Amino acid sequence: MARTLSLPSKPKKITAKKVSPPAAPKVAAKKVLSKQAKPLKKAPATVATKATKPAKAAAKPFVSKKVAGKPAKPSSKAEAPEFFTHHKFVRSTGGNFSKDPVNASLKPAQKIQLFREMLRIRRFEQQALKYYNQGIMGGFLHLYNGQESVAVGTASLMNGHDEIITAYRDHGHALAVGMGMNECMAELFGKGTGCSKGKGGSMHFFAPDKHYWGGHGIVAGQTPLGLGLAFAIKYKGINGCAISFLGDGAVNQGVFSECLNMAALFDLPIVFVIENNGYSMGTSLARSSAIKQSLASRAEGFDVDWSVCEGFDLYELRAHLGAAMDKARKQARPHVLEVATYRYYGHSVADANAKKYRSPEEIERYKTDFDPITRWEKQLLKEKVMTQAQIEKIDAEAKAEAAAAVEFGIASPWPSEESIFEDIYHEVDHKTEAGQTGRFFFSE
Repeated sequence: MARTLSLPSKPKKITAKKVSPPAAPKVAAKKVLSKQAKPLKKAPATVATKATKPAKAAAKPFVSKKVAGKPAKPSSKAEAPEFFTHHKFVRSTGGNFSKDPVNASLKPAQKIQLFREMLRIRRFEQQALKYYNQGIMGGFLHLYNGQESVAVGTASLMNGHDEIITAYRDHGHALAVGMGMNECMAELFGKGTGCSKGKGGSMHFFAPDKHYWGGHGIVAGQTPLGLGLAFAIKYKGINGCAISFLGDGAVNQGVFSECLNMAALFDLPIVFVIENNGYSMGTSLARSSAIKQSLASRAEGFDVDWSVCEGFDLYELRAHLGAAMDKARKQARPHVLEVATYRYYGHSVADANAKKYRSPEEIERYKTDFDPITRWEKQLLKEKVMTQAQIEKIDAEAKAEAAAAVEFGIASPWPSEESIFEDIYHEVDHKTEAGQTGRFFFSE
């Protein structure tokens, strides 16, 4: 039975108030830039919409003014990905985000859990790729390798009343919110025990009971649905927000602009998270999108606050996303957060040109210098939160769980022929009065 957003016992009216996002804390800047960037005198801050009004400072990782776009000084650390600078892409230059309140409150066990969840996603997808390449698994397969930190970081910030929705690269989000490997792997195999009863496949994982409203195959088609979730949250007085994920290519869809307009018009509590992996469905950002500062800056035209950050570091991601979600809950204000990330494989496994529109050297560079799991592992070892023995144990457990999920999926039964008529009309499935009158199927 479909789950609906429940009405709190004492709904509170949410009053939308236009405010400037708070200023960033004074922290040492982490200087990471690309080869093509010129040395800068000052590191750019994150951005928001209201360029004409000065912002009031507050202890949050945002600066309420336009960024001049000046690059930071070169660093001895790994250089930033080249696509970040193709159109003067405004990037956060970092800082000690571990001191941000949302991160400082993390307990050691919670930090280890974040590592475990990212690794579980990676091992799950590696198993899926193996059996897809063997021809045992059909349909599409959109892998999330390299972007795990975005889904895991977001899920770790949900308060039990937040709702999330995403596009077709949805495996990571599903596992991050608590869906089991068995039901997800069975869905990839098209089996009746799958989370969508074998009818959805890779692009359509759903778990409304876990506040996860699924993956969607139409580019940007999930954004108006996310807007609907935000409307329901505000209408019912729920202390939560909606998070709608989309890719860099989806930003160019007209429906996303319509969503920004309506979100601003109705002051809806939604955070649009652009997972910018640089290549859309196979075309680089430089060739596909007209950009002045960043993709997120387009929100200015709709009086919507926006910011950018790197997704390779969990501390930075959680600091920016946590502030945006908190503002959406408390002020019922929409926000667009652009997250710089990268996918190791093609648009889908069927993408034959994945190593033609980008070089194998570029992909290896990301795996070596920007892998979010490796970076988090090193961070926890540095903090002495986790030992090498623990890392190996967690990895072994993730591999075993993924392998067991494959066995479950292969052994599971196929959907019955009769089930083809199920899960189409709610009225028919639940035998409502409307469902027992009229004609619903052409075969009748």
